[in-house]
Formats: sequence, structure tokens, C-alpha cells
Amino acid sequence: MKHVLDFEKPVVNLREKIAELKKITQDSEMDLTDEISTLEERLKVLEDDIYGNLKPWERVQMARHGERPTTLDYIERLFTDFIEFHGDRLFGDDAAIVSGIAFYKDKPVTIIGHQRGKDTKENIRRNFGMPHPEGYRKALRHMKQAEKFNRPIICFIDTKGAYPGKAAEERGQSEAIARNLMEMAGLTVPIVCIVIGEGGSGGALALGVGDHIHMLENSTYSVISPEGAAALLWKDASLAKHAAETMGITSYDLKKLHVIDEIIPEPRGGAHRDVDEQAKFIDTVLSKSLKTLATYDEEELLEKRWEKYKQIGDYTNR
Repeated sequence: MKHVLDFEKPVVNLREKIAELKKITQDSEMDLTDEISTLEERLKVLEDDIYGNLKPWERVQMARHGERPTTLDYIERLFTDFIEFHGDRLFGDDAAIVSGIAFYKDKPVTIIGHQRGKDTKENIRRNFGMPHPEGYRKALRHMKQAEKFNRPIICFIDTKGAYPGKAAEERGQSEAIARNLMEMAGLTVPIVCIVIGEGGSGGALALGVGDHIHMLENSTYSVISPEGAAALLWKDASLAKHAAETMGITSYDLKKLHVIDEIIPEPRGGAHRDVDEQAKFIDTVLSKSLKTLATYDEEELLEKRWEKYKQIGDYTNR
């Protein structure tokens, strides 16, 4: 692996030791089977201890992992005959958002998702997954098209946030996000949103108004990054770890607050360890969601969507 997180190093070191002993056994007449078996048992315990008790900041690091699967990785594994569309018909195309149509279990769907790069060159082309307003307008164009042709909409959320640059603001960044929120709330087709990495601020919300919202186990979803929160609250971005522990940004926190509907499990060590297995986990939840939503007529769909958002949060009337 190219990217090893600090808390993962004991696991990686032990895996390397096991691989080394296996190679020695293979290349010589020494039988190290017992030693390998002992280390493998120790590895399982260590993995359960580390990955089964991740702290919020460690989940933030997992969500940002350089090898974490992207929208296009899941499109390749979950859908067939995907056709990507480009442009917002107003300004241009934004590669930070991927949008198109495909078949899911032989039924047509519209797919929209944030897309970051896998290397520096692609990250620059996709603006590190931070959309401009034309990206959100492209997404909305295809949402309205999906409504016209009665296709369910599936959104994959994975962005640090909308691009905050001067040009983006000049082209109406805030308006584009606000319009998506308003329009998505009233769309008459099922919308399933899945947070697959970082769900940051309005940049994530612009694709996040859905009938069902799910999160991968080690994803995050928040109004601001831990670094941004620390800088605002304590004037010190280095306190991001502490901010992450108080913000309630993990899938488990958000499930308690009814912000999301289901937590999608990840392979031990994170989604990047086994993308095919992760796609199967998503497939199970996505299929269930679409089957449930298909039973509602338009009026029921909108009513249940409204009721869902009224239930979000934990508060007391005084």
C-alpha cells in the first residue's frame, strides 16, 4: 500500500513479518508453519482491536485515505452501460462531478457523484473533488432529466466541500447549492444518497437531499472540516483531532441523530482494502432502498421525505 496511516502501522508491520516468514518457508526447507499460525492469530486480534475501535479522528483519516474508492470505482462495479454526460448548458463542464445514466439490475437510473483523482494530475483536473457551480448545475440538469423520464437518482457523496475560489463565487456558488437543495426536496422520483468518503459542508449537501441517506462505516459527514472547526473555535487548526471528537461527524453519531438511515459496513481495514467486497455491501443496501421507495406513489414519496427531515436531530422544546 502507498498510504499507511499512523494507527495502522502495527498491523502493517505484523503483516510484513508474516509475509517474510512465508517467503522463508517457501524458499527454504525450514518449516515455520507454527510461528506463522501464531502471528496470524495475533494479527486477527490486533486488527479487531484497532479497526473495531476507531476514534473519530481515525475515521476522518480513513475517509481521506488516498486509495479510498471513488464514485467511478463503484459505478464500474455496481452498474452496467454507464453513459457519462457533460456540461451544465450554461458555462462549462466540471470534472469534480460525474453524472450520467446506467442500468442497475436491468432498470435505468441516473447516477451523480463527486469525483476526486487518484494521482496529482487527475486531482488537478477534477479540482480535488471540490465542485464549481457549473458542477452543481450539471447535477441538477440531470436530476430534472431523471424526473422527466421517471428514473431513480443515486448520489455518491465524497467532497471536502464546494470550491471556495473567487471565480466560483462570481459564478454563483452559493445560489447553485441552494437551488439544488430546493429542487431536490421536491423531485418526484426516488433519491438515494450514499456518503462514500468525506461529506463536507454545503458541497456535500448539494447532492445530499434524499429519501434514504446511507454512509459507509468510515465516512464522515459534517458542516465543516475538523481543521476548520478548530480554527474557528480555538484559533488553532492543529486541534482538529479534538474537534473531530466533539463534532459528531461519524456514521455512528449521525445514525443516532437520524441524519442517515443505514451504516454500510466496510471490509476490515477500510473500503480500499477490498473494493469488490465494499461494492457488494453497497449493493445490498442500495437494492433494498430502491425496492422500498418503488412502492410509494409521488405523493407518498414527498410526504415521507418531508417527515424524514423533520425527524433529524436531538433537541428539547423549552
